[in-house]
Amino acid sequence: GLFSMGLRTVAAVEKDIPLLEEQRKISLAQTSQIYAADGSLLAYLHGVENRTVISGKAIPESLKHAVIAVEDERFYQHTGVDAEGVGRALLTNLQSGRIREGFSTITMQLVGNMYFDRTDISLKRKFQEMTLAWQYEKKYSKGEILDMYLNTVYFGSNAYGVEAAARTYFDKEPSQLTLAESALLAGLPQLP
Repeated sequence: GLFSMGLRTVAAVEKDIPLLEEQRKISLAQTSQIYAADGSLLAYLHGVENRTVISGKAIPESLKHAVIAVEDERFYQHTGVDAEGVGRALLTNLQSGRIREGFSTITMQLVGNMYFDRTDISLKRKFQEMTLAWQYEKKYSKGEILDMYLNTVYFGSNAYGVEAAARTYFDKEPSQLTLAESALLAGLPQLP
């Protein structure tokens, strides 16, 4: 029954399956920095999103490991969609009669943040997100995906990405975060 339902659902959305090559080019909004003549930082200016994209080398390993532990513990084992997570969420949601648990992986969250309206919780949007996540995993390495995610995810208080989050909550660069600060930041994207 579930297999039949799955096949019918795939057939229904097949004509709407997105291709990564057809998605719009993403240009992330970033914060401007104003410097004095002596090189000292005077101010940060940002619009709707407070974000500074940084290299993955500038993100501490402790923060990367903490985010994976909280958001997607099987990140290195799946190919964009975690079948075990899908099954667990499906069972939990069927038993409760409502949506209580999600199954988005870090890759799915990244493509969702970049290409979709995350308030849309329809099955169609979820299948499209899964399709793009599979394509992302073929095009980018796990390290690149994690770095992109950590530069786009919302941490609350208008902080998008780890650099803005470290500056907003601890007034420091991500490379200066302690283990405890990394752990705190890792928990924020679930309920910012």
